[in-house]
Amino acid sequence: MSSETKEKRYKWRREDYKENTHGLLMVNTGNGKGKTTAALGVLVRAAGREMNCCLIQFMKSKNDRYGEHESLEKLGVEVHTMGDGFTWDTKNPEQDIKTSEETWALCVEKMRSEEYDLLVFDELVYVLDYKFLDLQKVLAEIKDIREKQPHLHIIMTGRNAPQELIEAAELVTEMTEIKHPFYAGIYAQQGIEF
Repeated sequence: MSSETKEKRYKWRREDYKENTHGLLMVNTGNGKGKTTAALGVLVRAAGREMNCCLIQFMKSKNDRYGEHESLEKLGVEVHTMGDGFTWDTKNPEQDIKTSEETWALCVEKMRSEEYDLLVFDELVYVLDYKFLDLQKVLAEIKDIREKQPHLHIIMTGRNAPQELIEAAELVTEMTEIKHPFYAGIYAQQGIEF
């Protein structure tokens, strides 16, 4: 096979890309590490194929910079970190609900814009599990948008995905913790966790 034939065979971007692409709703859930990391891997792959991508993070602090921000921005991926800082035991649920609603409004804006091929809503599943957002409204909005943009891929991450979300998605991956360095006294490390 000549290099010209091989290049043509593997060239991904077709004139009819949007018309012949089945957008996926993907959910990365479970108690194991790797939910966001897996979503970031898909973002890197999609950006490498010149797809228009956006990452919106619900809980990570808007005041912090993470390694993925640096890398994704170099690849031309739009990044929005909107949270007040990750917490398992919220001290201010009213503020968490307000932040979640503001972040979801940005998600809706990005979905409705029709400018993207892939959107990642990092930590949205936690927000749904904590009931900071109404699951039925979120699912209805996503269903409506996906009907109008059948090529759009969406990834959501977070523990405890509700059954209705699992049923709505085409791809659900559960990360299972088998062993974690935290239990050996090894805490979060730069380049691995952030």
